Amino acid sequence: QVQLVESGGGLVQAGGSLRLSCAASGRTFSSYAMGWFRQAPGKEREFVAAISWNGGSTSYADSVKGRFTISRDNAKNTVYLEMNSLKPEDTAIYYCAARAYSIRYSYAEYGYWGQGTQVTVSS
Repeated sequence: QVQLVESGGGLVQAGGSLRLSCAASGRTFSSYAMGWFRQAPGKEREFVAAISWNGGSTSYADSVKGRFTISRDNAKNTVYLEMNSLKPEDTAIYYCAARAYSIRYSYAEYGYWGQGTQVTVSS
């Protein structure tokens, strides 16, 4: 069992930066692949980034590649999403998610979810 709590969202101007954090409970955090997803109003939840259990492998959606960086600190049971050069189209609720074993890109393949944190980028 893993419980996830996101933080770090907020309102930022276009071109600005935010760092999201996702704190996990449970002793097996280091065995889970972690993902970030986002959902804008009226749209489906979409993949943003993911990282393998040991941080050795990462993957990004094309829309955020080069602007966002996912990382994790297994000693702190925390995964991060560093977001730079933010655009209004990045506005969404951002969720972190966990799954055992390897990275996947579909939200349906993640069994554990946080409550989400709102990111709003003004133009």
